[in-house]
Amino acid sequence: MKSKPLAAAPATAKSGAQIIVDTLIEEGVDTMFGYTGGVVLPLFDKLFDAPINFIVPRHEQGGCHMADAYARVSGKAGVVVATSGPGACNLVTGLATANMDSIPIVALTGQVRTDLIGNDAFQEADTTGITRPVTKYNCIVKDIKDLARTIHEAFYIASTGRQGPVLVDLPVDISVGKYQADGPVEMDLPGYRVRTKGHARQISAAAHAINKSKKPVLYVGGGVISSNASNELRALAEKANIPVTMTLLGLGSYDQTMPESLDMLGMHGSAYANYAVQECDLLIAVGARFDDRVTGKIATFAPKAKIVHIDIDPASISKNVRVDIPVVGDAKEILTSLAQEVEHCERKEWFAKIADWKKKFPFRYDQDSGTIKPQYLVEEICRQTKNKAIVTTGVGQNQMWAAQFYKFTRPRQLISSGGLGTMGFGLPAAIGAQVADPNATVVDIDGDHSFNMTMTELATAVEHNLPIKVCILNNGYMGMVRQWQELFYGKRYSKSYLSNPDYAEVARALGAVGMTVDKKADVPKAVKEMLAQKRPCVVDFKVDREENVWPMVPAGKSLDEMDGLDVLERLI
Repeated sequence: MKSKPLAAAPATAKSGAQIIVDTLIEEGVDTMFGYTGGVVLPLFDKLFDAPINFIVPRHEQGGCHMADAYARVSGKAGVVVATSGPGACNLVTGLATANMDSIPIVALTGQVRTDLIGNDAFQEADTTGITRPVTKYNCIVKDIKDLARTIHEAFYIASTGRQGPVLVDLPVDISVGKYQADGPVEMDLPGYRVRTKGHARQISAAAHAINKSKKPVLYVGGGVISSNASNELRALAEKANIPVTMTLLGLGSYDQTMPESLDMLGMHGSAYANYAVQECDLLIAVGARFDDRVTGKIATFAPKAKIVHIDIDPASISKNVRVDIPVVGDAKEILTSLAQEVEHCERKEWFAKIADWKKKFPFRYDQDSGTIKPQYLVEEICRQTKNKAIVTTGVGQNQMWAAQFYKFTRPRQLISSGGLGTMGFGLPAAIGAQVADPNATVVDIDGDHSFNMTMTELATAVEHNLPIKVCILNNGYMGMVRQWQELFYGKRYSKSYLSNPDYAEVARALGAVGMTVDKKADVPKAVKEMLAQKRPCVVDFKVDREENVWPMVPAGKSLDEMDGLDVLERLI
């Protein structure tokens, strides 16, 4: 990449900390998350007067999840700050979460003085070494002359190509040092190339394959949302008349209330999506990486299909599944070009077959049960929010029920940890989402054990008067772990149960609204009351203790070898 001028030189010498703040403002940063500490005090001193909204979490991991969710909702890079040693180490889970899901974050970590590095100084850790496997890129600044350029480069790398977290480690002597630049600040990334325009011949080959196919399926991942390509996706799907199935992170990229939607595919995806993938003659993957929770047994995945793969990351092409027509570039540009070359086709027989699968195998549950079914609760939240809320989740059964029973209509609406599966993500993510979109209704559909991990962040929401809504699907178990123990370990529920606190009392103690609901008849009223709250609210729903997520593709099985279809059929 060629050098690119970014900003005029400062007129007088500035401290490194002031250079950092000025560079952040030049990048358009107006919100940050993070926790102070000894070696970042110079930076925090300059942030004191900066026009930047700063959210202090109760734990650095929570701050990183907040920055992550802020990025997912806003489309801008999230920024998080931590001090050296334990502060930086506490970011690792959040960085790994963002890295797996390709979310742009810039993490600024303090470091001991450069002359002390390697001497086991107080609160020293090899931050770049520790975080290298969980970041898109990281570096340490050892010369104040490189400071502004490095931070500009961090934002550029985080936000382009396959997005991801970038960490810049900042020794304290760099922050307190003085520097006066004598020219414009320029980026210099000779080894970093981003290909956005797909090869015209490959796009034409993909269009030709679509025009010839009788039973195509669009398989869409989070890359479509990252590239802001939902409108282009819809234009292609409608013009060529192609059904659309989405990954967990792709939900919302295509309006799930539209007839072309097959909802989510994969381990806990819809039966009709999984059957369609196994039966299709052409699979068009867009911004998706063929992860194991989607493909099931790779050797039998989409056995009848020619595969087109559109992705900005060339390393993802044919990484897990052999691809027939690769198209490397930005989804928005490629889908635009592709839509110009495809032809309309009725495909009546294909849609009739899909309609039959939808009729036979919808997501369903026992609606006559006297207990609170978690699926019913999610449906009620969806009904009362009219499909418009931003939904965050923990990980496990709560996450899957949210994905199955809340129908998402727009991108950046479902905020969930996909690749890493990070328990504890839901609550801090709700805070980051609410900060990014203050006027939105933000609902965290959480599990009791996920909520346990980061519940102290509720105090952060209270401090900043963020009216997030937390719905705890409280079954007293690590729900998905218990489900696997039931199905594959003879119901030996080893260590998957913990004694939970009274969550309503915890919420009230932290300054939020707290409610408990244990009767099905009280669910609609409780949801209505929760949504009306103008301050943080936690509702502890005592749901059916041993309800399972169906359907389920067991590990090592093909997508069409789903367990639980007999259970669903009995509920017709």
